[in-house]
Amino acid sequence: MDDKSSSPVARSTAHTEASLKQYYTARAREYERVYAKPERQADLRRLEEMLPSLFVGRRVLEIACGTGYWTQFLAREAKSIVAIDSSPEMLEIAALRSWPHGRVRLMLADAYSLPEELGMFDAAFAGFWWSHIPVGQRSRFLNSLDRRLVPGAKVAFVDNLLVEGSSTPISRRDDEGNTYQCRRLGDGSEYVVLKNFPPESELDAEVSAHGRNTRFLALEYYWLFFYEKAAVV
Repeated sequence: MDDKSSSPVARSTAHTEASLKQYYTARAREYERVYAKPERQADLRRLEEMLPSLFVGRRVLEIACGTGYWTQFLAREAKSIVAIDSSPEMLEIAALRSWPHGRVRLMLADAYSLPEELGMFDAAFAGFWWSHIPVGQRSRFLNSLDRRLVPGAKVAFVDNLLVEGSSTPISRRDDEGNTYQCRRLGDGSEYVVLKNFPPESELDAEVSAHGRNTRFLALEYYWLFFYEKAAVV
């Protein structure tokens, strides 16, 4: 019997996930510097105003919450938030924020295998996570997320557009279609990071088995993608 876990694709996926985790662990203390780019401020203010209104009174599952930068805005209107990340270092920083009493719970969890103990949710948010999912692992993530959502749940993804002069240039593309950037941290260390920039049509196709009423909104530097979980037939 073949060991699928030792296949070239499985090994490549595991390496990509490990590399990404290593990068964000190293970047934790300087993560929010990216939000200081002058040219992006108008887009960021728009997102900060828009996103909370999507989750008014809802039980939100936030994927890859990082330092809690976006959690702080969602918490203004959400009924409750369970914010997960795979990096303890990121969650340590998020825990230092002042959260509305009893409204935000931070948890260490794998986005590709969300545990039942997280509970069920009528909304989900992922900021700057979709672009880091290998093309071949998107269904795995969506299936994991789908199991934690009730029918009709609202889902919103936010991520980067590739903008010359502001975005880190693409350094290479693999056979699966994933693109990569070479990033340097403040200490001079360099990392090759998977970073995809999907078009609207690709997002629609990926969620077609899970959602309905999709909507794509392009700002100058970021995109937003919305859908509702389809009812169980």
